[in-house]
Amino acid sequence: MNTNKEQQVAALQGLKLISAKRQVQTNPLLYRRSKLVSRIDEQILLAQAAIEQRTYTKQRARSVKDEHGFRSTIQTQVRVKQWWFDNNGKLALTIRYGSRVIALSPKSNAVECATLKDVVAALQVIRAAVEGGELDTQITQASERLREGFKE
Repeated sequence: MNTNKEQQVAALQGLKLISAKRQVQTNPLLYRRSKLVSRIDEQILLAQAAIEQRTYTKQRARSVKDEHGFRSTIQTQVRVKQWWFDNNGKLALTIRYGSRVIALSPKSNAVECATLKDVVAALQVIRAAVEGGELDTQITQASERLREGFKE
């Protein structure tokens, strides 16, 4: 028994051992910003697909068990919900963080667009605003409301 333990200690002596502390994760605000930007990118792709009259789905990795009980990862198609809807003959575009609509200004929560091309243009402008940090307070408020929904 001692020889096995001595071999383990000898093996560890060949390694450079340090005392390490994991770095603090990224700033939560930057994470929320990047999450919203990626969702806006999906909406841009969805709108462009609608303009070209084709469907858009995104790929998602899912873990499933096979008949022997082993887990494997497969790619599945996931439907993306559109953020725009028909509002009296024009399109209304809302920006969402999770299931919560973000207020773009104190009195409005949607952008009026005439066509799907205008939806793409509006999404690109909003994407730039999110990257620039102009909607940080609204994103934070939406995130807090979303988190409160999970606590109930």
